[in-house]
Amino acid sequence: MSNSRAENLNTHGLAPSIPRKRGVPAPNLAQCVTADVRVVHKHPPEPGASRTPMVRHDYCVSGGIAAGQRGKGNHVQINGVTIEDTFAEAFGMKATRIRVTAIDERWARQAGETMTGFATSVIGCGVEAGIEHTLPPGDTPDGRPGVSILLFAMSDQDLAKHLERRVGQCILTCPTTAVFAGMEGGEPVPLGKNLRFFGDGWQIAKQIGAKRYWRIPVMDGEFLAEETTGRCKAVGGGNFLVLADSQRAALGACEAAIAAMRRIRNVVMPFPGGIVRSGSKVGSKYKALMASTNQAYCPTLRGLVDSQLDQGVRSVMEIVVNGLTPEDVSAAMRVGILAACESGAAQGVLRISAGNYGGKLGQFHFRLREVMA
Repeated sequence: MSNSRAENLNTHGLAPSIPRKRGVPAPNLAQCVTADVRVVHKHPPEPGASRTPMVRHDYCVSGGIAAGQRGKGNHVQINGVTIEDTFAEAFGMKATRIRVTAIDERWARQAGETMTGFATSVIGCGVEAGIEHTLPPGDTPDGRPGVSILLFAMSDQDLAKHLERRVGQCILTCPTTAVFAGMEGGEPVPLGKNLRFFGDGWQIAKQIGAKRYWRIPVMDGEFLAEETTGRCKAVGGGNFLVLADSQRAALGACEAAIAAMRRIRNVVMPFPGGIVRSGSKVGSKYKALMASTNQAYCPTLRGLVDSQLDQGVRSVMEIVVNGLTPEDVSAAMRVGILAACESGAAQGVLRISAGNYGGKLGQFHFRLREVMA
């Protein structure tokens, strides 16, 4: 947001007077490669159907992407790490963005972490959410430090319901915070429009240009909330798997991937630290469960089930990424896979794969070879 908007808010008594700083520009994504995205008919998977790679062949490109050369067989390698010939299957979702500010970065981040702490999967949490990036004072409407938060849901109704609930319980309650729209367009999603009723009749509306804000009295002063934010179509469930010879090697590769992916805008990795250890399949032997452990990727079950793991694989971890566009998801997957492979096979990272349902459930297919081309 421009400094003029922050100054305008200050002029109308809606923000403290804090020195402005210029924001950090978004990273250049010109070199990020767009995935092949296809639309397929939606058919629910059979119970017990796991997200597993459809093909594992032998095809070889060694020495990294730029220096790599095709050899015999049917796989790709980066620093000795095999990139499997498979695809990640992702889904259409609805998304919104909000900006949360506070007296300092610590409290802005505290509010964001509280709001997104239980938002890993729509299966149990209703939404998937995360902190997209921090915001310097020059990039916020009230000239204070903040965070940008992305939320994803399967429907417009779920998105609105969970946004209101989480802002009301986690942002309104957090000391010194304010909340503002983070995107324009689409059907407006209520922010202060409904939260204002917490003011019990003492709330005050303020119109600045085309935007409306609500000032809600609270015990530490006022909670300022923009009336609505925007929403858009989005993509959820882009992913890749890191297969390694130890838990430490898999975790280290995933940590490096997440650090790189967090530099990409318009995406979040909603699981704890961005990493998933409990990959699942649809259904269970227990009727009450919608999902259960993906035994084909559990190292301790190798020899007992139809395993997808070679003998050398002792740990598998997954990174799931949601983004506002297919291009955003593809860009994040690409930099993440490159970072995961940086340490190479010499440090125990053996293969990169991806999860899918055979192309029958999600309309977006991110083919690993094309993402990394």
